[in-house]
Amino acid sequence: MSQVERVLAVLRFHFSAEDLARTRVAAAPHPLWEIASSLHRFQTPAGRWAYAHWYRTARARLREAGLQGVVRQVLLPLFPRTSYWPDFLTPLEGVAGLEAGLEAILATPADRVAAELATLARIGRVPAPLGRLTEKEARAELVGILRAYHRTVIEPYDEWVHESVHTERVRLARHLLDGGTEGLLEGLGPAVRWRHPRLEIGTYPTEHDIRLEGRGLLLIPSYFCWKGPVSLADPRLPPVLVHSLHHEVPPGSARTGADAAGSPSLELLLGRARAAVLRATAAGATTTEAARLAGVTPATATHHTTALRDAGLITSHRHGNTVIHTLTLLGATMVSRNVRHAPSGIGQGLLPGADIFTDRPVQGA
Repeated sequence: MSQVERVLAVLRFHFSAEDLARTRVAAAPHPLWEIASSLHRFQTPAGRWAYAHWYRTARARLREAGLQGVVRQVLLPLFPRTSYWPDFLTPLEGVAGLEAGLEAILATPADRVAAELATLARIGRVPAPLGRLTEKEARAELVGILRAYHRTVIEPYDEWVHESVHTERVRLARHLLDGGTEGLLEGLGPAVRWRHPRLEIGTYPTEHDIRLEGRGLLLIPSYFCWKGPVSLADPRLPPVLVHSLHHEVPPGSARTGADAAGSPSLELLLGRARAAVLRATAAGATTTEAARLAGVTPATATHHTTALRDAGLITSHRHGNTVIHTLTLLGATMVSRNVRHAPSGIGQGLLPGADIFTDRPVQGA
């Protein structure tokens, strides 16, 4: 499966009239694709601000559950943020739920596992123990690790993930009603272009053509997928396109009024101090941190965070002895549409190869 959030090449799906008729949207999140995409959030600072609260608590939960070792030694090497990771890890059966997907991983033929691991090894280093995944017993261990990871860092957010995917399905349904299947495809985001009879994704790491040949295309909205859509590497597999729920205004799009002059629209709408507090929470911030970043007193910051929370722009979660404020999807959309550059701290964090549990570089990475 090909996914590197960079603009390098083009992925093309070639449609027939029959394929347009058979294009559909997954009814619920695909838990294994969410696992894959969430692991990528640990490997790059890209989009970290949009997942700030999840990122902080996920690291703590993994540490408390004693899973940091297997995540580092097993899951990150199997799901690298590179141009490829094995297709058998995100089987189509996952649309029916986590257990159905895990059963499919367990049932994957050994020769297919070996071939896909060999492809992964050509991209980067694969720890020798992972070669045992051709054995069913080793895959059973992997299934246990994936189940534990999902239970620890995905399941606690299950309601929010389902609600977000449902909202995306409603948005896509409007595109379908207004413009048919072609309208649906055109509504997938700025990185996706419909050029009859092709759907083109210009954020792909490799040149890749998939001829649907009457199979249709399954669109899978993903909460943890950031920006560039994702597909399977093997064109013989049932075609899917996993896409992000985050939709920003395309670069260079028309802007008018005060927004075109330097994006002061948040200040006009919220006031300078409250807009500053909203931007401060983009990377996840305590009240004290938000006050410092916004240049106001903690008491003033508390007043503004209460108002922003009541307006549905931020959410607040207790983390140990502190309360962390982060953007909701509505708040993230307002910030991303109204600032050209992220505020100080947004996107700063672990570079690929960093230790997600200690914030220190991994030895030998």
